Amino acid sequence: MAACVSRVELSVSCRSLLARDLGSRSDPLCVLLQDAGGGRWAELDRTEKIKNCQDPEFCKKLIVDYYFEKVQKLKFGVYDIDNESFDLNDDDYLGGIECTLGQVVSSSVFTKPLELKQGKPAGKGTITISAEEIKDTRVVHLEIEAQNLDKKDLFGTSDPFLEFYRQSDAGTWQLVYRSEVIKNNLNPCWRKFSVPLQTFCGGDFNKPIKVHCADHDRDGSHDLIGAAETSLAQMQPAAAGSLVEYECIHPEKKQKKKNYKNSGIIRIKSCKIETEYSFLDYVMGGCQINFTVGVDFTASNGDPKSPDSLHYISPDGINEYLIAIWSVGSVVQDYDTDKLFPAFGFGAQVPPSWQVSHEFALNFNPSNPYCQGIQGIVDAYRQTLPQIRLYGPTNFSPIINHVARFAAHSLQQGAAAQYFILLIITDGEITDLDQTRQAIVNASKLPMSIIIVGVGEADFQAMEFLDGDSGVLKSVTGEPAARDIVQFVPFRQFKNAPQEALSQMVLAEVPKQLVSFYKWQGWPPLKLPEVKALQIQASPGYL
Repeated sequence: MAACVSRVELSVSCRSLLARDLGSRSDPLCVLLQDAGGGRWAELDRTEKIKNCQDPEFCKKLIVDYYFEKVQKLKFGVYDIDNESFDLNDDDYLGGIECTLGQVVSSSVFTKPLELKQGKPAGKGTITISAEEIKDTRVVHLEIEAQNLDKKDLFGTSDPFLEFYRQSDAGTWQLVYRSEVIKNNLNPCWRKFSVPLQTFCGGDFNKPIKVHCADHDRDGSHDLIGAAETSLAQMQPAAAGSLVEYECIHPEKKQKKKNYKNSGIIRIKSCKIETEYSFLDYVMGGCQINFTVGVDFTASNGDPKSPDSLHYISPDGINEYLIAIWSVGSVVQDYDTDKLFPAFGFGAQVPPSWQVSHEFALNFNPSNPYCQGIQGIVDAYRQTLPQIRLYGPTNFSPIINHVARFAAHSLQQGAAAQYFILLIITDGEITDLDQTRQAIVNASKLPMSIIIVGVGEADFQAMEFLDGDSGVLKSVTGEPAARDIVQFVPFRQFKNAPQEALSQMVLAEVPKQLVSFYKWQGWPPLKLPEVKALQIQASPGYL
């Protein structure tokens, strides 16, 4: 029987968090982890960071798949974030809880005291979680400005930002969006933003929506400028280009001042509703995934004949390279109909000329480097090892550019339903970092994702940098990546974990990366017959 899965969004708020910052309040963020087996926890999602706040109501919803037939153990951790690093190990832990998703979804409101560790309360801190099934895939896109806002700062104007709240069935107000802050501006125009329709109003166009406009203060004591109440139905004229205006009303000023009119005008410049397609929409619509493997054969891996080498094949027939190939490939292969995967090596001297190559076919057939299935890649890897000399340096850009040429060619041929995944397995620091940055920036404009698995015990700082989780990756010339397409995972974190834990972590970002490309291009899901015809055209004659 097929598993019954639903998408669930979790809203999180906390109260009375510990104050870890000297002279100011904490800057909290909440991370959601799921039990990955073997005592390991895998991160699923995280909220935004809120500055100087002991009672945060997080705007970003945490998304998780819900299976009725599984016990899904979750861990919520709250951290005080004091730097720009994605890694939470250097941030102060403010407390957390462990529970099951079943406990959360079966409660209208799930509240528990935070603990620093089991049995040790995190002061008076609590966390509240509410769940809602995602049934509506539409998204509302809004563009908003304001005029003549009240001045709130003594030595300036105002630093306004917006908050949108929707009214729950119980009558309470729940935060659904928080805008950026615009400094010193009484006539701000905020960036266009998008919110899932279900998050915004539960799919009910007449559900009350409250808009708060506030003046941002560093210490978190934001001053209300004014508020307006509306609904998505009332915003709809903005979809046709008509401005929709609301008076921004401060309730206390209205009550005290006889001649009070308003504290400014909030204007809806644009309001559009579009369908948000999912990874499954594209796959079921015919999108094919092309899987390519690149294996690091540089000398730093050690002599493959030595048990200390990362390329040494143990008596049970495995090493970290093989495990990574099997873990990722066994999942990806189900999305490719012909099961023919190109596989390459880099950083080795290759016969007969013994020149160093950074993109040689594992089967030594440059005109047809395809391997039949994942077993074919494994067989080619085993046969290649004794025939090459490990050398160097560790250059990534040639193989990234190699696969990028295919992705570009598929677009030129109209094969828009072809998506390319490159798995690079490597043991160490990259030599051509600048060239690789440029290659990734170029590839971010193509239907392509790059997965890097680091084997061994090396320092992988450069790989973390390429991952781009701590900020948009840029080339040496400052050109930013169009999309985040790189996922890096160090293998050592999964040595004692089940094999599926590695594949889950490695492939976690691919679905949203694929969707982000087609959304960026404005392409809806495609049809399978078109894909098959294009595959036949694109296969013969390797570029």
